[in-house]
Amino acid sequence: MKQTIRLFSRFEIFWHWSQAVLIFAMLITGFELHGSYGLLGYGLSASVHVACAVALMLVWVFAVFWHFATGEWRQYVPTTRKLAAVAEFYARGIFKGEEHPFRPSRVRKHNPIQLVAYLIYNVIVSPAIWITGLLYLAYSMIGVAPWPPLSAVAFVHVAAAYATVVFVIGHVYMITTGETVFQHLKAMLTGFEAVEVAPEDTAGSARAGDRES
Repeated sequence: MKQTIRLFSRFEIFWHWSQAVLIFAMLITGFELHGSYGLLGYGLSASVHVACAVALMLVWVFAVFWHFATGEWRQYVPTTRKLAAVAEFYARGIFKGEEHPFRPSRVRKHNPIQLVAYLIYNVIVSPAIWITGLLYLAYSMIGVAPWPPLSAVAFVHVAAAYATVVFVIGHVYMITTGETVFQHLKAMLTGFEAVEVAPEDTAGSARAGDRES
């Protein structure tokens, strides 16, 4: 049976959408700075890009504090439980209309494949963008490029930007894989989602039910 639960807190909703706006703004202005097209002009794009980068880092500082203060950091601890089943579902079962093997809950909101994607993006891609972006900014401010060379910094920064594009495309695609196209999008807008709960879960406590997911 299905039960509607609050899956995401108000802060998680704010964190998600503020990241989305800032990341899209940084991608648009970043690729213009890279010379891919002309839209805002180099000067305005550079100003917007830096402002969004600073804002994103501030959002992340608050997010890291919130996750550790509330214990929600545990949501992102990778697990191999149901990893093979979820991988098989996305490779084959989803195209046959099979039921998703993972049930989200307050204790475990993200399936094992999502956790791997978030881990790679949050631990590797995002820090690579921040570090190289700060180095790029420092080089422009002091007027000299010490070690590491600017060419290497630029290469890593652009590579991380393309990795972000891949992550965003995959993330948007995953939104459409619910029972309806907007099921997961609605959950991130309202915080609530109707999830499948076993009968024995509803008879016990909410936490006990979550452990079954």
